Amino acid sequence: MTTDATSLARGVVAALVEAGVRELVLAPGSRNAPLAFAAHDAAGAGLLRLHTRVDERTAGFLALGLARNRGAAAVVCTSGTAVANLHPAVLEAAHAGIPLVAVTADRPARLRGTGANQTTDQVGVFGPLVTTADLADLPVPLLLGFGPAHLNVQLDEPLVPADRWHPDVVPGDPPQPMRPAVHETVALGPRTVVVAGDDAGPPARVLAEEAGWPLLAEPSSGSRTGTHPIRSYRLLLDGDLGQRVERVVVFGHPTLSRPVGRLLGRDDVTVLDAGTSGVWHDRPFPVADRFSSGRPTVEASDDPAWLEAWRAADASVSRQLDRLLADEPDLTPHEVAGAVSRALPPRGLLVVGASSPIRDLDLMVAPYAVGDRRKVLANRGLSGIDGTVSTAIGAALGRPRTSRSFALVGDVTFLHDANGLVLGPDEARPDLTIVVVNDDGGSIFATLEQGGAAYADRYDALFGTPHGVDLAALCAATRTPHWRVGSLPELEQALASPNGGIEVVEVPVRRDNRRDLDERIRALRP
Repeated sequence: MTTDATSLARGVVAALVEAGVRELVLAPGSRNAPLAFAAHDAAGAGLLRLHTRVDERTAGFLALGLARNRGAAAVVCTSGTAVANLHPAVLEAAHAGIPLVAVTADRPARLRGTGANQTTDQVGVFGPLVTTADLADLPVPLLLGFGPAHLNVQLDEPLVPADRWHPDVVPGDPPQPMRPAVHETVALGPRTVVVAGDDAGPPARVLAEEAGWPLLAEPSSGSRTGTHPIRSYRLLLDGDLGQRVERVVVFGHPTLSRPVGRLLGRDDVTVLDAGTSGVWHDRPFPVADRFSSGRPTVEASDDPAWLEAWRAADASVSRQLDRLLADEPDLTPHEVAGAVSRALPPRGLLVVGASSPIRDLDLMVAPYAVGDRRKVLANRGLSGIDGTVSTAIGAALGRPRTSRSFALVGDVTFLHDANGLVLGPDEARPDLTIVVVNDDGGSIFATLEQGGAAYADRYDALFGTPHGVDLAALCAATRTPHWRVGSLPELEQALASPNGGIEVVEVPVRRDNRRDLDERIRALRP
């Protein structure tokens, strides 16, 4: 005997609250109506905050962004294709280790395998990486860890409640990372660098400072503060200093640069693994040893000459890079990234899109002090461009005490999630400045093999994909304030003068010279 839809839906929402969920995103439908009513009553009781979106993919990434700053979040949708639209956000959550709960309404089991409307095989639809509970009865099993969960809820008619729910639920705490209390040390001796990929966190910085080693930290690592980050590390890795590296201690999920990938895959380099989030912990490169605590230490500082050599080379290449960019006749995407980085104040939030923006930022991150609580986020679990606008809105909503919130994205990334700007009149709106670097297409491919001269006659059709979209008109359709700036001083003024709410600052840049500019940057040497 199955539980009636209203009771089951209320049980599901109660389980979410008890598991630490404080943010719930709803994409409306008919079959998920019992869940919608239950969520509304829970929100009215102050147990969670309810957000409504018209598009399931947008809803999924909004919940993902909320979960990044609130510890856990849920997204609720109806049956059928609605469920499939959550898949990109669920996959990102799986590979980044984010506790996102996908709650999908389903028809009763008796209708499976039939032609009933909006009925498909939803059990296990997200694949083996996601734990699924197929629910027809109470109680609701839900124990949140680090990664997504799927609650597939069979709801039979009637789908509307006969009364209002006054939930008597004790809210639980969001999941917290657990590390074993193990004291693990790294011996001194080999010429060592610390690589901090996405979500590496402060332990990477702490180890680099204790040992006196160069810190090669990606912008979204959570480690790129203090005195040890090497700004131009990916340019130096292909030179003499990079060839002298004998050992790497790697934290987090490094994905940004091929020079780092080549370093980690070298036969003459020993790799020590301090761990990463996400469903897969095996590395795509040989690992000599792993640290179960994720916080290895050293008992003394290493020879300072190694770090000073990196610092001197970094200073030289950084000066050359700044001079090269300043001499360009037009505003470059690197300068845009640098301006956004400089504008980020203490306690600020920056969400960065994939492809070129995060790589440009990687070369241009301003020096940040330890303890200023600047937070740089990116969807690097699978490094997709989808859902970035919604992720940024969610991240900003989930960090209410932030001093300032920015997003830095490319034009294709922005267009991919333009639906993220569709918010109802009563929906919570963060103060968020979205900077769109618009080169009318996909410039990241110009720097890769397919951007070579041999493929120039097919490049735009296959990879560059110029679109000619009027971003001002697109923003006007959702009543989103829009500014178009054409110079660095104009951009800096726009970044320094927020108007509140969600706003878009569009910065046109060239794409036709991107490959040449990238080659000249990569050729810089100390």
